[in-house]
Amino acid sequence: MNKSKRAIALIGLLLAIPLPTRAAEAPQNLAVLEAPAAVPVVSFMDAAGQPKTLADYSGKVVLLNIWATWCAPCRKEMPTLDRLQAKLGGPDFEVVALSMDRKGPDAVKKFYADIGITHLALNIDTSAKAIFTLGAVGLPTTLLINRGGKEIGRLIGPAEWDAPDMVDFIRGRIAAKRERK
Repeated sequence: MNKSKRAIALIGLLLAIPLPTRAAEAPQNLAVLEAPAAVPVVSFMDAAGQPKTLADYSGKVVLLNIWATWCAPCRKEMPTLDRLQAKLGGPDFEVVALSMDRKGPDAVKKFYADIGITHLALNIDTSAKAIFTLGAVGLPTTLLINRGGKEIGRLIGPAEWDAPDMVDFIRGRIAAKRERK
C-alpha cells in the first residue's frame, strides 16, 4: 500500500472512532478532578433546625453550592440551581444549597420567597465553618460530589447551572451508576 492510500485509510479509521459526546465534556469553569477526592465532614442544619451532613445524601450525586443571601453573584445564580433541582432532583441527584448566613434560616426563607425559589431545600451553616473546612476561596463555590461522597469537580464563582451543557454533564455523572471511590 502506498503512502497516500495508508494516509486515507488512517484518516478513515480515525473518523470511525467514536469521540466523546458533548455531555462528557466539563462545562467551562468547572474544574474536574483527575481522581475523586475525599470531602471533609461539614455539619449544617435544615429548615427545621435538624442537624445534617453530606452523609445524609449518600448514594446520590450531589451538587453542593456554598452561598449567602448577601452575595450578589449568588443571588443571580440561585434561580438556575432551583431549575436544575426541578429538572434533575430525585433519588439519584440533589442540589444542596448551603447558606452561610449568620442571620439564620429566616433570612434564607425570606430570600427564597423574594426570588421564587421553590425546589431547593433550606440548609444553613450559621457558623460559616463549611467555607474553611471545604477550602472555598469565595462565594459562591460549588462542589460536584459522586455517589461515594467524593469530590469530582469544583467551580468557583457563579454559573448557569441549568444551561444545556451543564445539565448534560451532570446527567452523565448521574448515569455513571458507580464511580471510583
